[in-house]
Amino acid sequence: MSKIEVNTVAPQCGTTLTLGESGDTVTLGTGASQSGFGRTGTVDWQTGSIKTSTFTAVNGQGFFCDTNGGAFQCNLPAGSAGAIVSVQDYRNTFDTAALTVAPNGSEKINGGEGPVVLETEGEGITLVYVDGTVGWRSIQDNVFADVGSNFISATGGTETTSGNCKIHTFTGPGTFSVNSIAACAANNVVSYVVVAGGGGAGGDEGGGGGGAGGYREVESPATPYTASPLDGYPSAPNRVTVTATSFPITVGGGGNGGVAHPSKAKGDDGSASIFSTITSAGGGGGGYGNGPSPDTGLYGKPGGSGGGSGGRIGSGCTAASKGTGNTPPTTPAQGNPGGAAKTCTSNTADAGGGGGGAGATGSNGGNPTGPGGAGGAGVTSEITASPVARAGGGGGGGNSPGSGCGGAGGTGGGGAGGPGTTVGTAGTANTGGGGGGPGTGSYAGGNGGSGTVIIRYKYQ
Repeated sequence: MSKIEVNTVAPQCGTTLTLGESGDTVTLGTGASQSGFGRTGTVDWQTGSIKTSTFTAVNGQGFFCDTNGGAFQCNLPAGSAGAIVSVQDYRNTFDTAALTVAPNGSEKINGGEGPVVLETEGEGITLVYVDGTVGWRSIQDNVFADVGSNFISATGGTETTSGNCKIHTFTGPGTFSVNSIAACAANNVVSYVVVAGGGGAGGDEGGGGGGAGGYREVESPATPYTASPLDGYPSAPNRVTVTATSFPITVGGGGNGGVAHPSKAKGDDGSASIFSTITSAGGGGGGYGNGPSPDTGLYGKPGGSGGGSGGRIGSGCTAASKGTGNTPPTTPAQGNPGGAAKTCTSNTADAGGGGGGAGATGSNGGNPTGPGGAGGAGVTSEITASPVARAGGGGGGGNSPGSGCGGAGGTGGGGAGGPGTTVGTAGTANTGGGGGGPGTGSYAGGNGGSGTVIIRYKYQ
């Protein structure tokens, strides 16, 4: 090994001094000064000594400062060219208890006399001493307050909790705003129930019950609960994986019941409910009653669940009069068909068919002395932490002589059909229940119930 001992190494010409050639490693002995070389802009972070009270910083070191117990001060060391110090908010508390950074004696910070105060959540600063003119110069001022999480953070609707899950219930239009998502991708698959508005019942005596609003549900494995039989997980088209964005929520309204004699009208369809890529179709309106046959105005309308057909005069009643369900089709099916009025046997208006429900088809209406068809049953889910039935079909209206009872509304908010000389009952709000058909006489059909959107995810 060769050794050269000199007091000064200077360039032969110009101001550039090169030690070694390309690819060489140049090692400075222990204790060698880096004066003249400048600093790399880095510090050695003192992770083993979190500062919680006033202290004096050391050149070349970085300090995490915890002001959770109260504000305090960092005193800078005496300045020398190239000296460097960093401080950083340890647990995002500078906004409630500030850190003061004070220079040594009359030295300056950024050319000004006196200390600087760090009072922004998550703030950190790196200072390099330049000279007597500007003193300590900040070369970096940052804010690192973002908090990583394994869970979703979101707002919107009526918020409740169940164990480690948060539930957002929308009973009208709104926005599901996802502020941050989970680091674990599986926790970003949310559970939901989306129910559309129920259909209105048909007008005039023996009107058909309104079909329930379409019902769609997914139970994510991240948020276990007892779901309905219509749980669509894990089918890819049914899953919703949220991102940090806003999701407009549409909650469908119930359809109006059809008007009575002499105008007569079918019930209106309910409106769709929408969350992200999931759309549930509105329930089909019920057919109007007391019309000559054949008459397509007596036919129930298609929808999430189909409307029941209206009772009629004369002969020629067919199964085609039932409103089809699961329209447009989804898997699992979002609803079922409505019921038909039973085959006519006399010149009398028969009872109307029940509207379809999410869990069952509407029942057929009876002959002159028979009852209106019962609405199809809805389905029950515990997404809100307790069992709730939704999307029941409306009952068909009673028959002309007045002795026939109206059909029962399907469990899950379906309105009952009117017995004798009474109007049909409206579907229950925010269940998507179909409206009940009217009984004997000139009465309007019951309105369908509005829908709902419910979202559930793991939040802690």
